[in-house]
Amino acid sequence: MVMQRMKKRLGVSILLIFLFSMVISVNANAATRPDAVGTRAMVTSAHSLATMAGIDILKKGGNAFDAAVAVASTLNVVEPNASGLGGNGFVTVYAATTGEVYSLHMTGAAPYAATSEAYGGKDGQDFGYLAGCVPGNFGGWIALLERFGTLSLGQVLQTAIGYAEKGFPVDPFLAQFLEDNKKTLDLFPSSARVYVKDGKVAKAGEMLVQKDLANTFKRLVAAEQKAKKAGKDRKQALMAAHDLFYKGDIAREFAAFYKENGGFFTAKDFADYKPFWGKPVHTRYKGIDVYTNGPTTRGGVQTIMELNFLEGYDLKQIGHNSADYIQLLSEVIKIVNADVYGFLCDPKFTKIPLEGMLSKEYASERRKLISLEKTNAYGEAGNPAAFQKSASRPIALPATLQAASLVTGNPEASYQDTKSTTHFDIVDEKGNVVACTPTLGSWFGTKVVVGNTGVFFNNGTRYGSVAPYKENVNFVGGGKIPLLGNSPLIALKNGKPFMVWGTPGGEGIGQTQMQVFLNVVEFGMRIQDAIEAPRMSLVAKPDFYKPGAEITVTFEPRIPEDIRQALEAKGNKIRVDKKDFSNAFGGMQGILVNQENGSLTGGGDPRRGGYAIGY
Repeated sequence: MVMQRMKKRLGVSILLIFLFSMVISVNANAATRPDAVGTRAMVTSAHSLATMAGIDILKKGGNAFDAAVAVASTLNVVEPNASGLGGNGFVTVYAATTGEVYSLHMTGAAPYAATSEAYGGKDGQDFGYLAGCVPGNFGGWIALLERFGTLSLGQVLQTAIGYAEKGFPVDPFLAQFLEDNKKTLDLFPSSARVYVKDGKVAKAGEMLVQKDLANTFKRLVAAEQKAKKAGKDRKQALMAAHDLFYKGDIAREFAAFYKENGGFFTAKDFADYKPFWGKPVHTRYKGIDVYTNGPTTRGGVQTIMELNFLEGYDLKQIGHNSADYIQLLSEVIKIVNADVYGFLCDPKFTKIPLEGMLSKEYASERRKLISLEKTNAYGEAGNPAAFQKSASRPIALPATLQAASLVTGNPEASYQDTKSTTHFDIVDEKGNVVACTPTLGSWFGTKVVVGNTGVFFNNGTRYGSVAPYKENVNFVGGGKIPLLGNSPLIALKNGKPFMVWGTPGGEGIGQTQMQVFLNVVEFGMRIQDAIEAPRMSLVAKPDFYKPGAEITVTFEPRIPEDIRQALEAKGNKIRVDKKDFSNAFGGMQGILVNQENGSLTGGGDPRRGGYAIGY
């Protein structure tokens, strides 16, 4: 009888352990929150106050393009570490009136005087008075409003001005970023005056006031209003604000500050900047049209090439986040990155075999390199020029590929990839769509607030955005636009918006965007589930610019141990992050459009405090 009771208890214990393990397995992929829903409009961003700023504009009669500038400017205030007036970025839009997708490049160049020798080393390119690119985001905001918006600059900046002038409560994410960067911010008096008081930074829940930034916003609005009073039309009034920033008093303040502190920027650097509308890069993945931005971002080309490779596989049969699935993604990322880091640069400075890189035929040829059984070394770029169909087919390989030196021994990282940046998405009731990924480069960009303007510049001159190697096409140079990973995406099904998404995350942007798309399209996940599902990402030492680099496959710990062991058996080097939801894997936002009934579902990434609101 005693033995029977013991066996019964043992059986119950085993059953409970089994059920508990099943709960853990299910919860590993279960979302922490439901999708946000809407019938008319949806906004999702990395901060609740910015998301609400966009909703307010839509409810007051503005469209998605007006709301985009409200969200971007509010993010400048409440996420001053990630984006702002002085940053750079990309926007992908769908205009309901034309049924077309457009790509807006908001990217400024390194100052004309910049040379590698003048920077004096890696730190000089990374932060401080020498580092930085011409601000691109504000010019992009004006371009977006001018072409597709309906409201004034004053109307869309109202919320940002209020939070900058009166303050807002710091969230835990910003509090941590302030603490992590306190010592560097404190090196520069103009930065310390705003963010470091008596050796301390704001803690979570404390109010952060940025009066200088509020004044800069007000000056831009005043320039618009002055032009209107003088009888100028809407476009001319918007350009008055643009010119104040790039050619007027604000530009002169920028130039004077950098001259006083030994920097490279001059009035000509700012006056010559222009945002531009480029042709989006595109692929058709199993009947779904995917659009994003081309160079000078690498993330867009990377994502499109990855999808071209993966279209040749039955991913459902392979299984989501199985060992073979992660092995496949890893091998694809390595092959694609060899091309992306070898060929892409500011198109003004090189010939890019872009048509070949994006072709299905090239993907089919390069797919032959992939093995699901054994990992391959990080190799050299292929020859996409051979797949060019246009008259520009003959393209010489860059010098870095003609005489590429393989990494041997124990490589050291040439730079640390920063997972900064932010992202937001908007769909309005007329069917207009905006996906935007603005950035300051690293957290707080150059770390230097420019004088009394309250503005940080993007530190796009840093290693990563530019190559550390002189022979690479993307080596730093005066007037050259460095590469970003930013590449917001819009997918159309039957010619109508279906999915809008994007993420921050440095060199992992293209990797993350591909995974979330597949979560939805291949595995039928809802948008919040797709965003929260465990992620993987590849890290390279010394970097992705070097063939033969050591590749590590990194995971969130929610991916089971047996999967990791199976991948190690295939020859992969594995590293597991400490956090279940780690911001090292991005901060995805996304919206799905139900084409049958027009309803909207939105998701925000808990890895960085993302919030979606619909109505």
